[in-house]
Amino acid sequence: MMNVPIMADVFAQGKKPEYLFFVGSAGSFDDRAKKITRSFVKIMNKYNVDFAVLGTEESSLGDAAKRAGNEFVFQMAALMAIETFNMYEVKKIVTTDPHAFNLLKNEFPGLGGNYEVYHHTEFIDMLLTKNKVNLSESKAFQGKTITYHDSCYLGRANSIYDAPRNILSYLDANIVEMKSHKTKSLCCGAGGSQIFKEDEPGTSRINTVRTKEAIEAKANIVASACPFCMTMLRDGVTEADKNDTMEVLDIAEIVAKGLSL
Repeated sequence: MMNVPIMADVFAQGKKPEYLFFVGSAGSFDDRAKKITRSFVKIMNKYNVDFAVLGTEESSLGDAAKRAGNEFVFQMAALMAIETFNMYEVKKIVTTDPHAFNLLKNEFPGLGGNYEVYHHTEFIDMLLTKNKVNLSESKAFQGKTITYHDSCYLGRANSIYDAPRNILSYLDANIVEMKSHKTKSLCCGAGGSQIFKEDEPGTSRINTVRTKEAIEAKANIVASACPFCMTMLRDGVTEADKNDTMEVLDIAEIVAKGLSL
């Protein structure tokens, strides 16, 4: 059974967890993204990370509102979240959502929310390195070809390119790059609140183009590090009728499988 401490319960015991795991809306409510949340919790449990979640006290950070142009709604949501974080004397935050990561790291300080913020790929890379873990020993991905999709808010927005690739390098698998990667990677099509609106006129959807690059790379697995990218890439794989030969997995799911969790 997974151990998922609730911040209010832990705080009531006079303890202050080292990390707040900010789950995010996708990781809390989307059935597919919940699997990412569970995988990351299993990894933290394995390495005895001192963390807690807010549970029902977690609220939106206002990213979608801000990207859609509603600064007022964003600031109201952000200030409410900051008040909750500060009530629990939060100092360090880790999240599986690059959108939340970007807000917490780069936009919250301007509103008085100053925290040490980690994306889960950075955090997992740190854990594996610290514990000298060799994921290839499980042979869970032996003979597989994996390609990694750079999330816009993780890659170009925050220059986190190495951590996810470091993690994949620990596997007994063939790691390949898509034609567009790192600073020249393609957006999945969900960023900037695009996931919540109808497509604009064009000849093809961005996620369709991106999936074609993964197919051209002859990948069996597309590794993702964002729940929104996960949704768009899975749609692309389905549209290309490749569900039988290609799957989309989050970095946390890959590591959990490699650790046989």
